[in-house]
Amino acid sequence: MNIGEIARRAGVSRSTVSYALSGKRPVSEETRRRIQRVVDELGYRPSASARALANGRTSTIGLVFPPAGNHYTGMQLDFIGSVVEAAAAFDYDVLLSPSGVDSDRSFQRLLGERRVDGAILMEIRLADDRVDHLAELGFPSVAIGRTARPEGSWWVALDHTALAAACVHHLADLGHRRVAFVNRPEQLLRAGYESAQRGLDGFTKAAAERGLTVRTYCCGDDAASGQSCVERILHDDPATTALVTLNEAALGGIYRGLARAGRHVPRDFSVTGVVAGRWAETVTPQLTAADVPAADLGRLAVELLVERLDHPGTPPRHHLLTPPISLRASTGPAAGTPSTGA
Repeated sequence: MNIGEIARRAGVSRSTVSYALSGKRPVSEETRRRIQRVVDELGYRPSASARALANGRTSTIGLVFPPAGNHYTGMQLDFIGSVVEAAAAFDYDVLLSPSGVDSDRSFQRLLGERRVDGAILMEIRLADDRVDHLAELGFPSVAIGRTARPEGSWWVALDHTALAAACVHHLADLGHRRVAFVNRPEQLLRAGYESAQRGLDGFTKAAAERGLTVRTYCCGDDAASGQSCVERILHDDPATTALVTLNEAALGGIYRGLARAGRHVPRDFSVTGVVAGRWAETVTPQLTAADVPAADLGRLAVELLVERLDHPGTPPRHHLLTPPISLRASTGPAAGTPSTGA
């Protein structure tokens, strides 16, 4: 059903129907009601392209994320799902756009053809040319994550520095003195992924404060890599009694590697990290972790973007979240350390 049919049934011109629907020009109340009755009878809804032509808005936001490679991690999918769900609550559709070396044309089409009203950027790097490019264009955007210089931009983020440090202090309070850090894949760390870099900084600084002996490892985003990483940890320093991880995709393999090495969790070895709560609860024993609030981050990002779209002159705003560590069953006192209930 199109505007021409509505005009015919209402006995008015196509332009009058267009003005009544868009509000661009005044239409008499009697005519507007007659048109609305026909619209209601026909169940007509203007197409997205028609709405965009009428009011300059597409009612669509772009979600820009790096190409997945072999797969997306559970946490990445959680973020994507949370953005889509939050956008729907504001009556926005979401257009997904991979952004990376091999897919920049998709990103450019998203901007150049004005397919979306604004964009949310995922997997932020400390030096992120996507953030800089959108800022230069004045294109409304919000980042899930922070660059090295977040001042003057819109973003929501986890404080990975503080969260990794909190995990270290939790283990140190339990008497652990030799601790490993299991990070994201090496290529992401080299590329300057914010979570990987800031998590590593938080871990190393907190470990130095507590006088711990530590080793740091990069690990692929899969269970097999997690198991291999544990084998390397125990080979490099068999006296290691705990680890902190940012890699929820490797978590199942980490547990399997410890079991195969005869290390009982948490009696012989404690595991903690920064992981979404629902993933922390899928392993046995359940993971003591700073739970990543993916739903909150996605919702806050959408809310900030909608605010920016509705009020273009609003000064930049941001949210930095530091969720507490949820104590579950994967951490305990180091061998020979009396239990303190920490």
